[in-house]
Amino acid sequence: MNRIATKHHVIVCWVAIIINPLSFILDYLTIPGYWKIFFVIRIVVAAITLLAVVLRKKINISTELLMLIPYLGISLQNAYMWSVMDVPMLQKHTFAYITLFIGGGMLVLWKPIWSIGTVVLSLIANIIFLGAFSPLSSQEILVNGGTLVATVAIISVVLIHTRYVLTKKEIIARLALSESNKELAMKNEMIEEKNRDITASITYAKRLQEAILPPTDYVKQHLPDSFILYKPKDIVAGDFHWMFSEETPREGQGASEIFVAAADCTGHGVPGAIVSVVCSNALNRTVKEFGLRNTGKILDKVTELVLETFEKSDKDVKDGMDISLLSCKMANGKWQMEWSGANNPLWYIQNGIVNEITPDKQPIGKHDNRKPFTTHQLPMTDDRSPITFYLFTDGYADQFGGAKRKKLKYKQLQEKLSAIYHLPMEEQRIILEKTFDEWKGNLEQVDDVLIIGIRI
Repeated sequence: MNRIATKHHVIVCWVAIIINPLSFILDYLTIPGYWKIFFVIRIVVAAITLLAVVLRKKINISTELLMLIPYLGISLQNAYMWSVMDVPMLQKHTFAYITLFIGGGMLVLWKPIWSIGTVVLSLIANIIFLGAFSPLSSQEILVNGGTLVATVAIISVVLIHTRYVLTKKEIIARLALSESNKELAMKNEMIEEKNRDITASITYAKRLQEAILPPTDYVKQHLPDSFILYKPKDIVAGDFHWMFSEETPREGQGASEIFVAAADCTGHGVPGAIVSVVCSNALNRTVKEFGLRNTGKILDKVTELVLETFEKSDKDVKDGMDISLLSCKMANGKWQMEWSGANNPLWYIQNGIVNEITPDKQPIGKHDNRKPFTTHQLPMTDDRSPITFYLFTDGYADQFGGAKRKKLKYKQLQEKLSAIYHLPMEEQRIILEKTFDEWKGNLEQVDDVLIIGIRI
């Protein structure tokens, strides 16, 4: 407030220093008999004001006192000039006197006590000078401008006070806004920093989650005619693909086995990713530690391990997964196929016909009236009659998009697969991804997407 007032008052002082002496020209034209003495008075007031401006920092003149010098000086100057005027001159000079107080109301920034003091001193000076020098009666002075000047002087006190209060409120509001903006900027910076830390942590978690996924080279080594379309909704995902192969034939069976699965864990993002680690670990333990090979029994054991893990911390936990698990075993030059599913079906296309194996309507996890998972025996295949299998989660079919912003649905996915199943597997993946992106458009991806295609 003081800084703004000082800036205004210095400008006003310089205007007074320049304009007040130049006004002697009007004095010469209207009061030729007094213009010299008026000029001297104006010069004195201007000189005192100039000294105040020049020395204000050196002698530490306050902003109020700096403004008081020209304001009161010109007011006393006008009071003396009034005292030697006749009625016509008094009437003409009244406007100059009124201008002083109106200008003060527009330009001065100080507390009301300074305005009241200035006005009171001005009125006292007028009474003294008029009593000492004026040939006019009190009634003539009041009628010909005195009352008007006194009224405007009092009003100027109100104007100056109002401007002071409004300016003060505006400054307080700006300071409050500035502080609020600073606080908001600090909070935004804190949020951005936390977001960077969280994003860095999640990005690192992605590397850890990728460690549980079978490498592409590993998949291609055992299933060369295959593809995996994997599009997490967030940095980490609740969907994951899993694979296990027995590198050497099991004793007495003379066959190599490959297990591949598409799994959809509860949730997505970080919670889903944590559940995916638990479920992937359960699958690994089931085939490695417990040595199970029947797909239905594998899912039963995985359910048992998942429940055991979660029930250690929370009896009401309902986390788990839906899964499509396919077993491929080579025997006597032919592939023997088994499949089991928890809520997610299996599609396979042979000779252009789409076949669907219905899953058990229960998840891997907590479920009332649980039954053992069904093991489905699938047609044997060889090079002369290849079959294309599709394992998937619900993210692709559940994506909103298209002209009406509706779900893509399983029917459209099945029709697309039926149209492209004969193409090379990598080309199928590219077409499916392009179809998905075009369908989604600028809408948000609603879930993790996973489709595995295998031709055997």
